[in-house]
Formats: sequence, structure tokens, C-alpha cells
Amino acid sequence: MLNIGVLVSGGGTNLQTIIDETKLGKIQGTIKVVISNKEKAYGLKRAIDNDIKAVYETDEDNIIEILKENNIDVVVLAGYLKIISPKFVNEFKNKIINIHPSLIPSFCGEGYYGQKVHQGVLDYGAKITGATVHFVDEGADTGPIIMQECVYVDNNDDVESLSKKVLEVEHRILKKSIKLFCENKLSILGRRVFINE
Repeated sequence: MLNIGVLVSGGGTNLQTIIDETKLGKIQGTIKVVISNKEKAYGLKRAIDNDIKAVYETDEDNIIEILKENNIDVVVLAGYLKIISPKFVNEFKNKIINIHPSLIPSFCGEGYYGQKVHQGVLDYGAKITGATVHFVDEGADTGPIIMQECVYVDNNDDVESLSKKVLEVEHRILKKSIKLFCENKLSILGRRVFINE
């Protein structure tokens, strides 16, 4: 059983999905700590409600120490709206997973987060969007891709409806990716991630 640390900035629906999967035994891991850079983040309440250590912390060095103290094997950025430093990345090399609400390399990088991603998709007139789970490297949304899934953009979609459709996909591929990581079924070769079934 691996120790999972989750970083959130908002409501934590992706966090809830991970909590549910670990409780059902579908992910061979335990969420040891949930950390948020936002004091009022609902994700912290979700952690408390599920008897998981919840920490509000904005200092990155302190966050790294908290993760180390809890012997974290994999760090999941589940709606963590802050770019982490190269130091953080190197402390947990190939052990940080992020979920992004578009098909990377489209609509990603600095400035593309949350609702801004979906607005960007709509403004551009893209017909397909989706979600991406990737390992985190020193860049913004540039790490090796673990899993992606498409979502079709309908003519009547707005930011809210598109966000809802993409979130369903996020939940699905994030829990699958964490499951595979915890079962040691992911390997990285250059930019490519292979799933070893």
C-alpha cells in the first residue's frame, strides 16, 4: 500500500473520487495527508470528514517537509492552482501526478487553469477537448502524459456545461492513473509513459 498525498485548491471533487476508490480497495494506497494553499478550500473539509489529515499551508518548503514526514510515495495535484518549483519536482521525481482539464498540449501552460481552460476551448472553436493526467516536470503542464480522454464540444456548450463533461472524464482517468501507479504498472521512457499490464 502506497502513501498518497493530495494537494488541492478548491472543492476537491477529484479528491473525493480518490478517497472513494481507496475506501473501496480499488486503489492500493492510503491518502495520508491533504494539503491546500487556500484556507477555505472545501477539499480540506472533505479530508476532515473522511478522517484524513488536512493541512492549510502556503509555504512550499513546509509542504515538502509535511509530505516527507508522512512518507508520501505519490503526490497528486488534484485541482492545485499553483505551479510548483523545480525543487519540489526534484524532491519527488516521477512521483507527482497532475490532472489538467484539456488535451495537452492544447489549452495548457501558464494562465490556463480552471474555467479559463474551457473558455479558451470555446473561444477557439475547438470541436474536441478532454482531460489529461500527466507526470509533473519542471515546466507548466509539460510532463510525460499518462492518460487522456476526449470530450466532444457541442454547439450549445458553455463554460459550465463543458466543465461538467470534462470533470466526469477527469474523475475517471485520474483514479485509473493513480491505481496503475500504485500497482507499479507505469514506466517512463523519454516523454512516453507505458502501461505494463
